[in-house]
Amino acid sequence: MIQDDFSRLELNLKAATENYRYFRSLLEPQTKLLVLVKANAYGHGGVEFAAMMQRAGADYLAVAYPVEGLELRRNGISLPILVLTAGTDFYPEIIETRMEPSIPNVYALRKLAGILREKGMKDYPIHIKLDTGMHRLGFMGEELPELIRVLKETPEVKVKGMFSHLCVAEDPEQDSFTKGQLDLFEKYTRQMAEGIGYMPMRHILNSAGIERFTQYQYDMVRLGIGIYGISALPGKELAPVASLKCKVLQVKELQEGETIGYGRWGHACAGTRIATIPVGYADGIDRHLGRGAASFSVNGHRVPTIGNICMDMCMLDVTGVPCEVGDTVTVFGKDPTVTELAGILGTIPYEILVSIPRRIHRLIV
Repeated sequence: MIQDDFSRLELNLKAATENYRYFRSLLEPQTKLLVLVKANAYGHGGVEFAAMMQRAGADYLAVAYPVEGLELRRNGISLPILVLTAGTDFYPEIIETRMEPSIPNVYALRKLAGILREKGMKDYPIHIKLDTGMHRLGFMGEELPELIRVLKETPEVKVKGMFSHLCVAEDPEQDSFTKGQLDLFEKYTRQMAEGIGYMPMRHILNSAGIERFTQYQYDMVRLGIGIYGISALPGKELAPVASLKCKVLQVKELQEGETIGYGRWGHACAGTRIATIPVGYADGIDRHLGRGAASFSVNGHRVPTIGNICMDMCMLDVTGVPCEVGDTVTVFGKDPTVTELAGILGTIPYEILVSIPRRIHRLIV
């Protein structure tokens, strides 16, 4: 049983469904929709969120590493799973659980083919990663002839998909670069299809791409941060799925001149009231949000942090605000939003979300 005093990340099923339907509405009926649940579903809880998306009607899931996909399989997730960074060490487990690995180079392709050959298997589904300009992983254009030759000699695998990744799809000022990536993707995939004799499923659009370059949806799109409530369109508000909440542990009234927290960075005036809550930097609350840099919500009021953020706790200045032990504090959700906190820290919402550790209970509401 989860103790009510401690922190929890509430996952709003209705919000996730609304976001899913919004992105689904931008697509043609035949276009498949893949949802990214890597990095513990962007901090939301991999198993919990994957189950939500399976019920919502997603066609595919994607994880970064094999261990993430194995956890989903152990917990009853049956959707096709694309492993984006498959490596080579987990190929036996990937094959056993029918996950689909991304292949970024010929070395990985030959390693997988060797294992499949030992098992007497043919036509195992793979996705070829193409590098159209991000220069992280994937085949460059000049490597395609060798790739085609090896694939034609390798009956153990079947190219189910070809994909690439847009790196600035959210930035209108760099649309010429994005268009260049899209043009290369079209060129590379046509070259591949001509070489291997068939056209596999193609996918290149990420969340921002779905919203801004919908006409390039091809056969499937990959929905990441958008499903969790962050839009690439100015003024477009999606429903935040995650809300980090906790209960007030203690309220104190201090005398003028007293100090609060490590380093004594918090300073009290006469009648200052502080509330202590059970989240700290071990829970993803960056220390730069301390000393009044951020404010959280309690009983409809925004209250600033006071003093330094501790490892497991932090203090809020609740002077003049109704606040008692057991009251609920919203660290982020609708108010404040995770985007607001990211702006204070000079980072992106992704970093805050994935920083919420597993010790924070995920609760579907």
